[in-house]
Amino acid sequence: MTTHSASYKDSNAGSPPGLPSESLRSRNLSALSRTQAELQRLDLGSHVQALDAWGYTVIKGVLDASLIERAKAAICRRIEATQGICPDLATATEEDFKGQSYQPYLLYDDPVFVDILMQDAPLALITHLLGESARLSSIGCHFKGPGGDPLLLHSDNGNGMPAPFPAYAQVANINYALTPYSRAAGALAMVPGSHHLARHPTPLEAQLHGDKANKQAISMDIDPGDAVIWHGNTWHGSFRRETPGIRMNLAVYFSRQYIAPQEHHPEADRDQLVAQYASHPRLARILGGKQPYGWQVEGPDYKKMGQNPTGLFD
Repeated sequence: MTTHSASYKDSNAGSPPGLPSESLRSRNLSALSRTQAELQRLDLGSHVQALDAWGYTVIKGVLDASLIERAKAAICRRIEATQGICPDLATATEEDFKGQSYQPYLLYDDPVFVDILMQDAPLALITHLLGESARLSSIGCHFKGPGGDPLLLHSDNGNGMPAPFPAYAQVANINYALTPYSRAAGALAMVPGSHHLARHPTPLEAQLHGDKANKQAISMDIDPGDAVIWHGNTWHGSFRRETPGIRMNLAVYFSRQYIAPQEHHPEADRDQLVAQYASHPRLARILGGKQPYGWQVEGPDYKKMGQNPTGLFD
C-alpha cells in the first residue's frame, strides 16, 4: 500500500512557529497508520492500487436493497417538489422527462443520505485520497431521462483551479448507482489514467457524443448499490441516455479542508444533525465542524486552528 513518502516530506516543510516539526510528523504519521489499518481491515488494498494506477475504482454492492429504495424514494419526493411529478423510473420517455436535472443539497431531506454518507469502505478510500480532515463538499443526484446532452468530460478540480494539478488529490468523488448503469442508459464515463495528466481536458477531449466523442472514455457498467470512487484529477462525465427510463445516482463529493465546499451547512442545522448521529463521531468534521476559517468580529478560534491538518493524511 503506497505511503507517498516523498510527498509526506514535502508536506511538512516550514513548521509553524512554536510547533516542532517532529510534532507535525508524529500527527501525520499517526493519521497515516490509522488510515492504512482501516484499509487493511476492510480489505481495500486492490482498490488503493486501482486509484493510484487508473484514478478510479469500483466497489460492488456497497448499498443494500433497503438503502437503494429509500434513497430513490427520497429523491423522487425532491423531484416531485421541484418538477411537479416524478416520472416512471423504468418507462419514462423524452416527453416525460428529457435530459438531466441535478438535485443538490440532499443531506437534510432524509436520514438515508447520512446512512449512505457514512458507509465504511468508500469513506476509507476518501480518507486515503484526502486525509482524515476530508469534508463533504456536496451531495446530490443527477436525475437523467432520455435525450438531452451528455455531461462533458471534466476533472472535479473546479472553481478556477489552474493546471498543472498537484499529483495528490484536492477533491474526490463517490458516485453511487441507484439504477442500472450502461452506456445506452446514460452511465458515468471515466478516462482511465487521466489523473496523471494533471490538467483539465480540452474542449475537443471533453466530447462524449457523436463522431468526436473521446474514444478513451469508458462506460461504468455497474449495478444498483455499486460505488465508483475517483481521484479529483480524473476526467469523467456521463453519456447521453438513449433508452426509456431514468438513470438515478447519488454523487457525494469531498474536498480537503482548505478547499471551499460547494454547499454551505448552517451551523445550527449541522449541529442538530450531528447530535442525531452521535454514533458517527466523524460526521462533525465531515460537515466542517473543525474548519477554523470564516470568523467575524470574534476573531479566530485558536482551538480549532490547533486541530488543522499537518500534512496529507490527517
